[in-house]
Order: sequence, then structure tokens, then C-alpha cells
Amino acid sequence: MLVSMKEQLKDAYLNGKAIYQFNINNLEWIKYILEECNNQSKPVILGVSSSAAKYMCGYKNVYSMVTNLLDSLNITIPVSIHFDHASDIEECKKAIDAGFTSIMLDYSSHSVEENIKYTNELINYINGRDILVEGEIGPIKEGSHADLNDCIKYVKNANVDILAASIGNIHGIYQGEVNLDFDLLKSIKENINKPIVLHGASGINEPMLKKCVSLGVSKININTDLQLAWYNGVRKGIAENPNVYDPRKVIGFGEQALKECIKEKLSLF
Repeated sequence: MLVSMKEQLKDAYLNGKAIYQFNINNLEWIKYILEECNNQSKPVILGVSSSAAKYMCGYKNVYSMVTNLLDSLNITIPVSIHFDHASDIEECKKAIDAGFTSIMLDYSSHSVEENIKYTNELINYINGRDILVEGEIGPIKEGSHADLNDCIKYVKNANVDILAASIGNIHGIYQGEVNLDFDLLKSIKENINKPIVLHGASGINEPMLKKCVSLGVSKININTDLQLAWYNGVRKGIAENPNVYDPRKVIGFGEQALKECIKEKLSLF
């Protein structure tokens, strides 16, 4: 069932739960993620970056692959197709028109005033359609922490459904100890009264993830951990089966490792 996840995230926020966003990269990843989440009866947000959409031949093709698999695999859980870290309004419009149910406009490197302006432009284009809008104050990178006043100003003036805020989290592999600013997260929760997104959640341990959820995080984004799990599974499969060259089988070597990673993540909440 394709949805925007607005209601599911509100429910998660009110009940101290979280929904995962797992980023997709190809047909097989869509299939593996949907199958495992459906097996666990957990809703899922399928994250699609601009580069991933381009790799998969555009937003319409991504939408078609997802919706066709929802039907052919008999998927019964709520599923959202999310345009992740969009940095161009026109690209957002293409994703919306293709059928995406969730959009993240990332203008966090701009001034908060520009961020508000373009977020509202996006919301005006959506024009009442059931599409979730995520915004970011940060940006999410090494040494970055959101300004609390900017978070308050942004949410007050841009009617986003959910906010991504930098609290010391990063994308990719953490190069040292993970240091999250839980005091900042607590203050953001208390002042904006909206669900919060944790980007860069790969590599963050279980106690820290659970603390984030207790402090208002209702959406957890995972990409790198999945990539590493799949990569290691493929390497192992190739090493054990050096005569296999069928690309379908080579890609499939990573299936079990990817599903195990997803299963482990889902078991936390």
C-alpha cells in the first residue's frame, strides 16, 4: 500500500516509535527491502537520492518498479517513495508528478529565510495532495549542529511535516566516536512539536538510537549499513563461487546479508 507516511509518523511520534527509511539503489534492493519489511510487518520508507533516481532511469521508472513490485510481491505494509536530499525545486516537481509520496527539500546550506521560501514554494506546488514534506536545518555533516532558533523559525514559517536537524550525525562511515547532542535534540523536540528525522543513522549503536527515539526521532535513515552488508555478502559469494558470472546471481549473493541487516534494524523498535 503506497502512502505518504504522514499519519504513521505522527503516530510514531506520539507513541515513542520510529519508522525506517532504507535507501534503494536498484530493482533487487527494492525487492529485498520490501520482502523483509513485509515479513516483519513493519512500514517502510524507500529513500531515493537524485543520483539513485538517475541510475534507475528517472523518477517515473522508480515509481513503476516500486508499484509493480508492491503488486507482484503482494506487499501489504504501508510503503512510501521518498525523494531524499532534493536540492532543486524542479526535480522535486518531477518526482511529485511521477507519483512519489514524500519529498525532502534540502536547502540547509542556504539561509533559513531562503530555506523557508523554497519549502513553501514546494508546498504550494503540492497544493493539498497527500505528500509528506521533510525539511532540514543543519546541514548533516562533520561538525555541524543545527541552531535551535533556526529550527523554531523554520518550522513556524514553513509547514513541513517532519524536520531533519543536525545533532552531530553524519552521512557515511563515522571516522571516530559518535557524538550526538542529545540536549539539542531534546530542546528541538520541546520547541517544534513535530516528528524529527535522524539522518546518518548507520553506525549509531542501539542505546543511542533508542535514546534518539525517546527524544522525538520518528524517522531513521539507513543507507551505508545496507551498502556495507550487501557489499560484504557479494564479496563472500564471489570468493566462494569464482566460476559464477551471471550478474543476477552475483547481485543475489548480497541478498541474505542485506535482509539480515534490515531484520536487525527493525527488531530495535
